[in-house]
Formats: sequence, C-alpha cells, structure tokens
Amino acid sequence: MVSVYPFTGLRPSPDAYRSVPSVPYDVISREDAAAEIQANDKSLLRVIRPDAELLDIDPHDDRIYTRAAEMFAKMKADGLFVEDEAPSFYIYQITLEGEVFTGLVSCVSVAEYKDNIIKKHELTRYDKEEDRTRHIDAVSAHTGQVFLLYKDPGKIHKTLCRIAASHEPVGEYVSAGGNLHRLFRAADPAEVKEITDLFAGIPNLYIADGHHRAKSSANVLDRRTAEGRATPDAEKFMSVLFAHDSVRIYGYHRLVRDLAGMNADQFLGDLALRFTITPLKKVDISKNTIPVKNDGSMHIIHLYLESEWYELTRPVDPAADVISRLDVSVLQEVVLDDILAIMDPRGDPRISFVGGIVPLSEVVKEVDAGEYSAAFIMQPVTAQAVIDVADAGLIMPPKSTWFEPKLLSGMVIHEIR
Repeated sequence: MVSVYPFTGLRPSPDAYRSVPSVPYDVISREDAAAEIQANDKSLLRVIRPDAELLDIDPHDDRIYTRAAEMFAKMKADGLFVEDEAPSFYIYQITLEGEVFTGLVSCVSVAEYKDNIIKKHELTRYDKEEDRTRHIDAVSAHTGQVFLLYKDPGKIHKTLCRIAASHEPVGEYVSAGGNLHRLFRAADPAEVKEITDLFAGIPNLYIADGHHRAKSSANVLDRRTAEGRATPDAEKFMSVLFAHDSVRIYGYHRLVRDLAGMNADQFLGDLALRFTITPLKKVDISKNTIPVKNDGSMHIIHLYLESEWYELTRPVDPAADVISRLDVSVLQEVVLDDILAIMDPRGDPRISFVGGIVPLSEVVKEVDAGEYSAAFIMQPVTAQAVIDVADAGLIMPPKSTWFEPKLLSGMVIHEIR
C-alpha cells in the first residue's frame, strides 16, 4: 500500500509568490530561460536552470551545479522564502480554462519507487538522470514535483477539495497563459491523519510525468547512502498526486522531415496497403484535436500532407497486448519503422514531436513552411491505458502522452536536510 508523508515546506514569502515560481527546468530552453531571468531576477529558474546565466560554460560542468546551490542559498538569504513551522500536506489547485484541478503535494517513498509500488511507464535517459541527480544533490532539495496518478475509490479527491475550500491559499501565481495556481496548507493533525489514512488504502501510484526526477531522487539516496550522508529526507521525494480520472491527456503529434525519397502519391500508396485512407474535406485547425467516434476497435490516426488532411484507420488486433493496442505503437511500427526507416524516435533528427495541447494551426504552419513533409495527429491515450501499461510492467513508446495540468516549480520546495 502507498505511503504519503507530510513535510516542512519551504515556500515563497507572500510577496515573492508573484515572482519566484517558474516553469519546470525541462520545458524551457537555455536561451529562453536566460531571457526570463533577465526580465525577473527572482525567478526560480536561477536555481533550476543555472546554465542560463553561464552560457559560455558546458551545461554539465561542475560549476553549473555549484551555481545552482549558490543561487538557492542567495534566494533564501534575500528573504524570498519562508519555512513552515511544522510538517504539512499541501493542496495544489490549478484553474485551466475554467476547470479546477486538485492535487495533493506530499512526499513519497524512494523505497516504494524502487519496489514498483510507484509504477513507471517510460524509460529514462542516463544524461537527463545524471543532470537532475547532480542538481538535487547540489541544492539538497526537490525544487519540482513528480506528477503521480492514483485510482480514487471515490472519496480522496472530494476530501482534498473540501480541505482546500476550508482554507485560504498560502500562495497564488498567475501563469503567462492566464492559469491560476493556488497552494493550500493542510497542517491540522486531524487533516494530516485523514489524508494519510485515505492513501494507506491505495495499492499503487503511477508516474504521469517526472520519470527523470523520480529516478534521480533514487540516485541521490544511493549516492548519499554510499557516502554515509543519507538522511530520512533523502529517502523521500516530492510529488503531486492527482486522481487518474481528474486530469487531461492529449496526444503527442509526430512531424517528419522527409518521406524517405518518396513523393506524396507514393507515400499514400504505401499507407493504403496498411490502412483505410479517407480524405477529410474540412478540419478546424483552431482546435487542438480532430474529433472521432471510436469504441476502441479501431486505430485512428490523422495525416497532414501537401495541404490535405487524411484519416487513417486500421482494426485493433483483439489479441494485441496493451502496448500494441496503442495508436502510437502502430504508427511507429507500421509507418515510421517500415515505410520511413525512422527506427529511433528518441534520437533520429528526421522526427519531431508537438504536444497535443497546441492548436493544429501550429502543426500546419510547420509543414506548410517546408520544415517538415508531413504531420501525424494522434488521438490521446486514456489514463486507464497508462495504468494498464504500468501494471503490465511495460514501457510506452516515447512521447505517448501530454498530461495537463502542467505544474510550476517553486510553489513549495522539499529540502533534504
């Protein structure tokens, strides 16, 4: 069963909530982070993307991680943070396009991650692991959260919403996109016990986003244990837990730079051997998806090629496993591998990915400009499919899911003391 732990959070001081929280380290480029820091020198990006202020230094140089620790110490010395006086749970609410998402900020167990009680569905890359391992160890804190899902038997989400409604927020931040992020503190012993007891009946948690943060936290514990400097704080990592049916999942679209020497007609001819192809007369590209009716018996993929839209359909093999039943798996095997010879979607420069939250007009613009030859628009997988894959001990193809809401870093921080 799952263990959740209250912790003594480090939060931006009341005035600093307007300036400290930032986008996570891995969704912003070095150059864009530098511009953000220049506009706001109180941003947590100074800690989580220190390479943005040392542009002439390799981003994995030891000096980068030293700089992260120095900036974190400076921000604390400058009074940008306050430390809560007692361990607490925190409830993180995000209002996105009028919809409110509610998650629990807590620490979870590295041991439960290693024992697969906290389950994964993606592979991690060593270079990204090593970067965050060194960063967490250098600043001795979890500055961003791992996004986890739980299957709610019916009471947990409602309880978190009720507790949040009974408190004033301790911090608020409005993102550049206009989304409201609010943090509530649940410190009353009765609230802490109620939340702890509710999660004690949950058998598993599932990583939605943050596989590298989770693995890096486990690496930090291993390193500190080997060096004789592990503490109870290092045995946990900070997460936000959402009910699996309370989040949004979007598809992750694929853009390919070339058609492996074929023209459009030849490519469509090869596709016709594998799919039923239906031209679409009208697609609303102001939307971020193409609506379909599907009872789960068909693979449905949309193609944008030479200013035309097509719907590709193919029956789902009823004997297929949970990975093979995914549209992204069929696209990878049947199209990218067999027709276009893009065998390594993680590393092949001929393919790029676009999160499904953006309007289709952005995808069309990339293809029409000639940067790419074609785009494949993917339908979202379900949260249950993510859970089924993790329960089966399998790994999803890269860039299978785009989860919303997106979390900020710096709304609350877990220090490793």
